[in-house]
Amino acid sequence: MATFIPRKVFPNLNSLPRSYFLGHHKAGLDKMKTMLSHIDLVIECRDYRIPLSSRNPLFEENLAGRERLIVYTKQDLGSEGYQQDRNRERLIQDFQRPSAVLFSNYKDKSSVRKVLEFAREHAAAANSLTGARMMVVGMPNVGKSSLLNALRGLGVHKGKVAHTGAQPGVTRKIGTTVKIMDGEESGEGVYLVDTPGVFIPYVPDTEAMLKLALCGSVKDTIIAPTTLADYLLYHLNLHKPSVYGEYEPPTNDIEALLAALARKTGRLQKGGTPDYEASALWLIQRWRNGHLGRFLLDEVTHATLEAERGAKGSAGVSLNQGRKMMKELRKQKSRQKHSDSQ
Repeated sequence: MATFIPRKVFPNLNSLPRSYFLGHHKAGLDKMKTMLSHIDLVIECRDYRIPLSSRNPLFEENLAGRERLIVYTKQDLGSEGYQQDRNRERLIQDFQRPSAVLFSNYKDKSSVRKVLEFAREHAAAANSLTGARMMVVGMPNVGKSSLLNALRGLGVHKGKVAHTGAQPGVTRKIGTTVKIMDGEESGEGVYLVDTPGVFIPYVPDTEAMLKLALCGSVKDTIIAPTTLADYLLYHLNLHKPSVYGEYEPPTNDIEALLAALARKTGRLQKGGTPDYEASALWLIQRWRNGHLGRFLLDEVTHATLEAERGAKGSAGVSLNQGRKMMKELRKQKSRQKHSDSQ
């Protein structure tokens, strides 16, 4: 039997959409800017599985002037708790200085408590009679609302106030101010504002767009599910191909895996043909829920952190620049389509 060799690179798909920057994203960002004078701390959430790709420089540009806490959410979906995971977390913490960094899983009270303690210490240092006001921001579907609910539940023992969902766009407007911690003797407590997720105006790197889509930052209808499933298969093979062994031996052929999965799980169309799209969505959701391995899609090293800082420091920040790039990309696609038809 031949030795399985996984793909070392994923094909560059230039036809992919490069943005998911919607009207309510811009409206939300504009509203955040008007509220900034009343905010003491900005809590920026990023997805632990894509710590580089889920950074949005729009927040650094538009919400500057306030202390920032970066919380990498969904730690339980990307970390096995090994030494290499802890080393990577220390590297990220060192690189993000002077901003504070925490890693969180909203289901784990100990990690949620660390965020609460940071908020408590920050509020105590501010020593305000009216309490501390904080704002949670981040890309779509990175877990902002889940974190807010967890902080409220642990801090003041109250139920959920922010709606959550598997698809992005559940929070579309700035939420009401929610109390997450009672005040000390002379203070009113700590209050947190939930905000809609804000996407990057333009994603220059197609693979970064695939990572964001695979983690659920764009709706599953934006990029073909079979394409996302193929990108997931590429990473599964690099990590541990045996995780899908009950359906198919190690393979680089996404159609073969999806066909086997469809037969095994009953996702078949009329005549018994595999439903590739339904099977792809099921496979993607299994990974999102942590059932097909826990690993990062981003490579985190000194070099990649520096490269990401430089790339997003100059590209993707300007809204006008993003619109121009998207317009040019549409022109290129149109020219290519016209050329192919001749």
